[in-house]
Amino acid sequence: MGALARWSRPEAFDFAAAGHLLGRAGYGVRASRLKEAVREGLDRTVLRVLSGEQPGETFRETDALLKTAALEADSIDSLKAWWAFRLTESPHPLEERMTLMWHDHFATSYQKVQSVRMMADQNRLFRREALGRFDRLLLDVARDPAMLVWLDSNLNRKRQPNENFSRELFELFGLGLGHYTEKDIKEAARAFSGWHVRYGRYWFNEAQCDRGSKQVLGRTGDFGGEDVIRVTLDQPACSRLIARRLLEEFVAPGPKPEQVEELAGRLKHHRWQLRPVLGELFRSELFFAERSRGARIKSPVELVVGTFRQLGGTAAYSSMVELTAQLGQDLFAPPSVKGWDGDRGWLNTASMILRLNFASEVTGGRGLGRLGEGVAREMKAAARVDGLTGSMVRRPLLASTRGKIIREVEAAGGADRQRRVAWHMVVSLPEYQLG
Repeated sequence: MGALARWSRPEAFDFAAAGHLLGRAGYGVRASRLKEAVREGLDRTVLRVLSGEQPGETFRETDALLKTAALEADSIDSLKAWWAFRLTESPHPLEERMTLMWHDHFATSYQKVQSVRMMADQNRLFRREALGRFDRLLLDVARDPAMLVWLDSNLNRKRQPNENFSRELFELFGLGLGHYTEKDIKEAARAFSGWHVRYGRYWFNEAQCDRGSKQVLGRTGDFGGEDVIRVTLDQPACSRLIARRLLEEFVAPGPKPEQVEELAGRLKHHRWQLRPVLGELFRSELFFAERSRGARIKSPVELVVGTFRQLGGTAAYSSMVELTAQLGQDLFAPPSVKGWDGDRGWLNTASMILRLNFASEVTGGRGLGRLGEGVAREMKAAARVDGLTGSMVRRPLLASTRGKIIREVEAAGGADRQRRVAWHMVVSLPEYQLG
């Protein structure tokens, strides 16, 4: 292996390295969990990341209650709050992060689907295959009612094929631009004719299925939709597209071609199973390289959910999703079939003001919930600041920046006020916008 060679310095799995791993594989992590990870070492920590923890009774009960309430009220806002609860409280943060990644990859919006139940079912699909098999996920998404409505599949009929799904299958979901032709799109659309929705469920409309011979991506046959999915998965461009997606999610934007090629090879080696591929990535030289740390701009969900997961406390989930929407990431409502732009697209003048306002509101205990202790109450200012920056920023600060924060904390007065000033200044740091 090249970039995916096993990290040669597992003995260097310190507080910063553990924070990098647990932060990338979830949404924020408490200092106590970082210390535990360092004690356990790299391999045991990666295994725990991939398997998650068993949910407790309180989590299961709250999860069921919030989701049932959203479905019975037919409220997309309540469904968003339910997902915010899962993102913030789930004992398997990597599973939730992957669920959101697939929601972005197979972007589908309630604005057109107009069915809370369909969106909830699609979310369950993404979670079920979050760390499962991409080949199975791609086939199941092609039959998912929310996706079929989103891409007008009921209009795909034998005599008048609709190309929306086949175009996005090739361009966004499975291959990427430049790896198919317009003829491939037209022929594939014929193969998916009759894949309809009836009474909110997938329905194969035999009467509208084109059974004739098709030529797709260099192959010829009496293809149905399942055949087109298999032909798509066989293309080298497919494993490269998903490898690039994983590298951008967990390593850094703009991965090098040789890194994409190497990870694509591991996807094929593991027959599209994501869990072992991520296990190798999370133990690799590439993942722990200095240039990979702090290389990603936090999405609104990473910023908001991560802050609560790091500092603890009780979140107001409805307020959280309202804020992430204002920051540009509205759950269950990506802006287009391409999903969110991400990376530098998260930052502009307006969003930076909102991010700074968030720092004031959340550390001041207004509107978004109540934070927990974060760090011990009785600590000297320098130790308090170093503890917070070590667990929340995980990169050394400039001496001038560290000194300024310490002085502000020392001037704040009592322990509670010092704690909140420390929180506010750390969450306001430009470095905190990176993950």
